[in-house]
Amino acid sequence: MLTLPSRAQIRGRPLETSRLSLAPIDVSDAPEMWLAIDGSRGHLEKWLPWVPFNTDPTANLRFADGCASDWDAGRALRFTIRERATRLLVGIVGLEACVHLHRSSELGYWLRRDATGRGLMTEASLRVVDFAFESLGMHRVRVAAATDNHASLAVISRLGFRFEGIARQAEYVHHRWLDHAVFARLATDVVP
Repeated sequence: MLTLPSRAQIRGRPLETSRLSLAPIDVSDAPEMWLAIDGSRGHLEKWLPWVPFNTDPTANLRFADGCASDWDAGRALRFTIRERATRLLVGIVGLEACVHLHRSSELGYWLRRDATGRGLMTEASLRVVDFAFESLGMHRVRVAAATDNHASLAVISRLGFRFEGIARQAEYVHHRWLDHAVFARLATDVVP
């Protein structure tokens, strides 16, 4: 069984890196999420199927409320990514599809357009994956990215995940089918 800290515990003591602070998504984050998504819509909708449905600020309130329910039920643990220096919300990273019996989950993430290219997602994802193994007792974390999403594939490579295969036409996004490259990392893997 996985040991899940409460949202309040983590919000009181966020996961941190040298540049970032990661805290459970809260309804108070919804206005900033809306601004980040709406300002990066063209960048995000190419790869993420939910972006076209995020049509107004209330969608982010519903999402934040759902995130709280998912965390409390142990289904998913999603974090805001904020720059420590400015407190600006730059994206979201999370452990999706938590399966307690198998001690497994899936890594998911997105970053606003103006925060890309600086290694922030690698830094945030590495912190969350370490948290999954060290604090939650996960055994396996899976991640997938479209085979032509080179930025996301580069993040995955830097995190030490191992390639497992191609899921053909895994997602219908932005009027096209995307093949996904599937990767996983085990708690027992030696990462360089």
